[in-house]
Amino acid sequence: MNAPTPHPVVSADQWLAQRHSLLAREKALTRLRDEVAAQRRALPWTRVDKHYTFDTLQGPRALADLFDGRSQLLVQHFMFGPGWEQGCPSCSFMADHLGGMELHLQHRDVSVLAISRAPLAEIERFRQRMGWQFRWASSHGSDFNHDFAVSFTPEQRARGNGEVLYNYGMRPFPADEAPGISVFVLSDAGEVFHTYSTFGRGVEAMMGTYQLLDLTPKGRHETNPAYPMDWVRHHDRYASAQPPAGSAALPAVHVPQASPSHPAPGACCAARG
Repeated sequence: MNAPTPHPVVSADQWLAQRHSLLAREKALTRLRDEVAAQRRALPWTRVDKHYTFDTLQGPRALADLFDGRSQLLVQHFMFGPGWEQGCPSCSFMADHLGGMELHLQHRDVSVLAISRAPLAEIERFRQRMGWQFRWASSHGSDFNHDFAVSFTPEQRARGNGEVLYNYGMRPFPADEAPGISVFVLSDAGEVFHTYSTFGRGVEAMMGTYQLLDLTPKGRHETNPAYPMDWVRHHDRYASAQPPAGSAALPAVHVPQASPSHPAPGACCAARG
């Protein structure tokens, strides 16, 4: 006799009928995603008139220099503030996907890099620990992070009664740094235009792991509504792989309380809107 399962089990014909129904919804979602992507590309641009200087391994660079010979630039706003011991775990999770994508993006006229407010020496120390090869610039000392609403000052929190402008609205946020993705275009005349930014769950565009988890029976299996991504660790800080069902469980991992200067794991993507 087959052992009972916690999930419905049906015949192959019944499964196929339900799969056809789901396929119709998946195709509709694909078409909707294509329509939204077209609307995104059709958005008007804004000219970036302010001059920003970034610290890079090649020396000080302007925003236009970061395009690296291409006409499009994709920036990961990586949560890593001055004085932090390490970058945000969830932003690191995003960055882990960059290595495999970067070459393909370059062949579609897109340069990609991360930008953080931490000084370059702190960024490099962490980047080398993580083994990443992508470019990573420091915006330390410039207004770039503040102008693109991914860094917040105590004065901003005070004016907002504890809330900050993030993801196009005023909301509480548990850290002084926030995640995001911004896209820029460089014209033939050398002018830089801002074309798009996304925040909150929009940064899942860089999290291919999530797309695969969404195909599995357990899905993302995130159980902490305050910090859904509290399971994410820096890739060099995971314990051994989860044991098979029925074997001894791994010891619980302590999740520190969030604070503006030291966000807890998952805090950077806590705003699920």
